[in-house]
Amino acid sequence: MTGPLDGLKVLDVSRFIAGPVCAMQLGDLGADVVKVERKEGEETRENFPRLGDQSIYFLTFNRNKRSIALDFRDPADQQTLRRLIARADVLIENFRAGTMEKMGCGWEALHAMNPRLIMVRISGFGQDGPFSGRACFDAIAQAMSGLMTLTGQPDGPPTLAGTYVADYGTALYGLSATLAALIKRQESGKGQLIEATLLESCISMLMTAIPAQAQLGISTSRVGNRDRFVAPVNNFQASDGSWVYVQGGTDPLFPRLVAAMEMPELLEDPRFSTFYRRFENADAIEAIVAAWVRERTAEAVVESMDRAGVPCAKVATMADVIANPQLRARGQLVDIPHPSAGTYTTHGVSIRLSDTPASVRLPPPRLDEHRAEILREWLGEEAS
Repeated sequence: MTGPLDGLKVLDVSRFIAGPVCAMQLGDLGADVVKVERKEGEETRENFPRLGDQSIYFLTFNRNKRSIALDFRDPADQQTLRRLIARADVLIENFRAGTMEKMGCGWEALHAMNPRLIMVRISGFGQDGPFSGRACFDAIAQAMSGLMTLTGQPDGPPTLAGTYVADYGTALYGLSATLAALIKRQESGKGQLIEATLLESCISMLMTAIPAQAQLGISTSRVGNRDRFVAPVNNFQASDGSWVYVQGGTDPLFPRLVAAMEMPELLEDPRFSTFYRRFENADAIEAIVAAWVRERTAEAVVESMDRAGVPCAKVATMADVIANPQLRARGQLVDIPHPSAGTYTTHGVSIRLSDTPASVRLPPPRLDEHRAEILREWLGEEAS
């Protein structure tokens, strides 16, 4: 079966993570995604570590795409790019503001040439405003948005998240907006311009921090691994040195936690009698839970909590993730054969559709691998 976006033509002229992931998601959903790279190839093709002659970094963000290489400074190749855009349903780019305009590929020009085109512009700060011309990467957006202020231990420095949350969030916002624009196009016959930015994506992840600051003057900061609103919720170290995360702070969950720990007396302790009292006495209740966990292995803690219906998990290493039977059963660890990297394991498709499932159909492309077929299928030309 084909995916729900089968027949959709997507031109991906983006680099690094946010744009490529947005395009890859469309490819997972069945779209024909053509990745347009500079003649030397996208910069991330040189990143380490490598499988064969391929960068794992590039492999991770570029499956379900075909590749063609163009010289963006060459007028003839710029014309080829515009001709490809004329046939595209969706164009994704993440150059600095003004770059596409210099190539004659600004929104007004492209919309006039292809009124049905949906153009997704991914950037650090947007196409306007005082910061629009600044360079930006994921970490810069995390810093400027305040997300770093929320991350880390209370007595430690502002901390970078362990993955590219700004890039991934921006990719998903770009994807959702693209799908909405496609639905609207069915009615109007016209495409539209979409913007998704790293800074604004991070701002959307700040939970209650903005209204708390603006209306109440409360400056939200770091709480480590604790929950910001309930207790006991935290990481606790088991006797085998592993860590487990226990979430037993709500009023329905706390009695189950107490039953799992076989400490019914905690229900009678006035410090822990309500949601609010437990939060006020978070240090005390979490010290009790920590002592109980410390006497047991991580596996034993997880089993006890699972029987009691308390959300709990061992903090997994990457080796644990690869061995996770739930992920394998759900198709979230897939093996992709690649002509020069060999077969490698990576993440699967994160969503399920019953009638038109998303899928991994193509390995990440080698540079300019599909030039001939792209020119033939999209433009009706034979490659010279």
